Amino acid sequence: MPRWLAAAVLASLLALPAAAQEVGYPNKPVTVIVPAAPGGVTDALGRTLAQRFSEAWGQQVIVENKSGANNQIAAEYVTKAAPDGYTLLIGPEVTFVANPSLYPKLPYDPVKGFTPISGLVTINHALIVNPALPVHNVKELIALAKQKPGELNYGTFGIGSSGHLNMELFQALSGTKLQAVHYKGATPALTDVMAGHIQLMFISVGSAVPQWKADKVKLIAVGAAKRMALLPEIPTVAESGLPGYEAVSWFGLFGPPGMPTDIVSKINAEVRKIFADPEIKKNFLERQYFESITGTPEQLTKYIKAEEPKWRRVIHDAKVKGE
Repeated sequence: MPRWLAAAVLASLLALPAAAQEVGYPNKPVTVIVPAAPGGVTDALGRTLAQRFSEAWGQQVIVENKSGANNQIAAEYVTKAAPDGYTLLIGPEVTFVANPSLYPKLPYDPVKGFTPISGLVTINHALIVNPALPVHNVKELIALAKQKPGELNYGTFGIGSSGHLNMELFQALSGTKLQAVHYKGATPALTDVMAGHIQLMFISVGSAVPQWKADKVKLIAVGAAKRMALLPEIPTVAESGLPGYEAVSWFGLFGPPGMPTDIVSKINAEVRKIFADPEIKKNFLERQYFESITGTPEQLTKYIKAEEPKWRRVIHDAKVKGE
């Protein structure tokens, strides 16, 4: 073999590991599955992550909305996808801690059917009422509800949704009886609270505050464990007469089962970097009243295990059945 040819072959062989490394994850478009329609907080979260992933990785990151069946459609799609990191799920808490108790059979295993990657955010819920309702705090609401059992209507964004289960827990702890009115989303329920067709609901703080500032609803309490730094004037439900009460939703990032640990680590590191960015903190997290819960995959798994028994008990006691 001529010397020049041998040198060329040797050089190409030596270059193989570097080339293989350059073609590492991701080397094609990544899809982020959002289990909600476009326009809501889940969609906003997915699109923020997708944009930042794309900028960091130099690859197209697509958001695909697969709403319906209390997140089951999206969850089933992801659990059956190839575990190569190219299909990811923005997973709300009900997917993992409520659905197992709401439905006798799920098309996915909430424990073994996914690879946890990182927690994302928690969303504190606000207890809002129509301005005409003669109450200004939780104690007055409970007193009125006891005077008129079953007469006050509250909105949810679907049977088994966080807005539904948070109110079931509220009723259980307060000894009140309220009437649920189920909607296909938070926005139409909020619209009916403002119009006076229903009297109250739990909704994300980020959705409640603009309407509260416009005097279209009363914001009488938040479901946070302690007063929120961005809303220090608003009391918590817990301090208003229901000790231990919390109304908090959370989201995590998941992939199909069996994802390689190096890919999980890369995505996890990028999520932490994104939420540590001061611009993201100010213009996304704080604007939406989100709180970051980024951490290790193990921490996300522990979060699920800690939450599931609480909601299993609420669902069982309230005899809630998914549709």
